[in-house]
Amino acid sequence: MSGICNILGVPFNNMSPVETVEMINVYLNGDTKAAVCTPNPEMVMAALKDPEFMQVLNNSAINLPDGIGIVYASRFTENRIEERVPGCDTVLAVFDKIKNTNKTVYFFGGAPGVAEKAKEEMEKRFKGLKVVGTADGYFDEEKEKLIIADINEKKPDMLLVGIGFPKQEKWIANHLDELNVKVAMGVGGSLDVFSGTVKRAPKIFIKLGLEWFYRLLCQPSRIGRMMQLPVFMFTVIKAKYSNPDKEKKPKKTVKIKTKKRRPKPKTEEQQKTEE
Repeated sequence: MSGICNILGVPFNNMSPVETVEMINVYLNGDTKAAVCTPNPEMVMAALKDPEFMQVLNNSAINLPDGIGIVYASRFTENRIEERVPGCDTVLAVFDKIKNTNKTVYFFGGAPGVAEKAKEEMEKRFKGLKVVGTADGYFDEEKEKLIIADINEKKPDMLLVGIGFPKQEKWIANHLDELNVKVAMGVGGSLDVFSGTVKRAPKIFIKLGLEWFYRLLCQPSRIGRMMQLPVFMFTVIKAKYSNPDKEKKPKKTVKIKTKKRRPKPKTEEQQKTEE
């Protein structure tokens, strides 16, 4: 898998989970800052109505196809995505790769106490992982300045921002230049999962691409948000088959038969010349 898969104006990196972790690791070891986003169908639909959010997703370094709906939608494009790359799993794989190294992480988001608990649990699970700082996702302008100052003082290689979309993606885009980090990634509710506050779907649901269904079973109030999936697929199909710029089939050309002209009879002088 390689290249970019464009779905309703949002570019997705068409990479396997392993390739994605390797690319993030390249940024962690390089000098270029990178914003990593994890768009799902709901986020794509939001971007269609929010030009600023669409621009943020178009300018990010990596967009993970986080959601089985993205994989299905890619079948209506020229660069089909074979498997989803969940943001939560990607972060855990990165943790496993950078443990026992000099790479550091900062958790920003969640309710008060969640980021601290996530730090405790992740450092326990990945021995040698260094989480150098935490901050909750409830802040005003004054507290935001203190959070940015704390991040810059601790200089984490990777910053995880879990304050909900599109707020987290816009926050990263607006502050990345002033942040002393290498990779900033929007992780939604992953900090709640890392802390144990929210249980993730059983592996069988994840493997079958039914994590969304498990969430719906646990939180029936999410039905309104889940209805975005069929709307998303309808929009993708409509865009595919109602494109006015489709190439028209060339008209058949008709060959015109021409009669061969009979040669003019040779004069006596021409006959003598040939002899």
